Amino acid sequence: MLRIYGSARSRGVRTLWMAGELGLDYEHLDYAPRSPETRTPEYLALNPNGRVPTIDDDGFVLSESMAINMYLAKKHGKLYPADPKNEALMWQWSLWETDRLDRQMTLYANNASVLPEAQRNPAVAKAAWEEISAALAVLEIALGKVRWLAGSEFSVADLNVASAMYRALSLDLAQWPRVTEWLHRCWDRPAAKRARAMRE
Repeated sequence: MLRIYGSARSRGVRTLWMAGELGLDYEHLDYAPRSPETRTPEYLALNPNGRVPTIDDDGFVLSESMAINMYLAKKHGKLYPADPKNEALMWQWSLWETDRLDRQMTLYANNASVLPEAQRNPAVAKAAWEEISAALAVLEIALGKVRWLAGSEFSVADLNVASAMYRALSLDLAQWPRVTEWLHRCWDRPAAKRARAMRE
């Protein structure tokens, strides 16, 4: 059976969403980032980085949420683009997200609202928001041409990018209407709602 290590309040939500989309049975170990559980010898033997998520798929151990999701989608023959061009687009958008949105979203959220006020850095929040805005402008252009990021249907590309934008669900994205519509369309999927409930 598939075992998923990682809290839904981490990038683990991405893998939990994927498992839900695929209808997989799995055991979930709700390890938070930097928690004592991620520092045990047993966990570090699985993932020496000590980060989440990690999966153990009947003895095959894999970390990094993007890689996990691509592996699961391809293995189970669902949400993974069959056409090489759409597969390339899936890689493009997944890698783009890790560079352009993932860290920036976390920095912005932490310094705008998540951290206690005394620990927030407005300059960091402002710089992160500027990077986010530039990235969303790019995504807005792309979604003006296509409904989904890698083909005619929802795929792991959409899941990977939308999952990293969870915090954006509560932000004012009015200047990017196509992004707003697409983001909510992704998160309105039944498996996404279940993953979101685990997080909230």
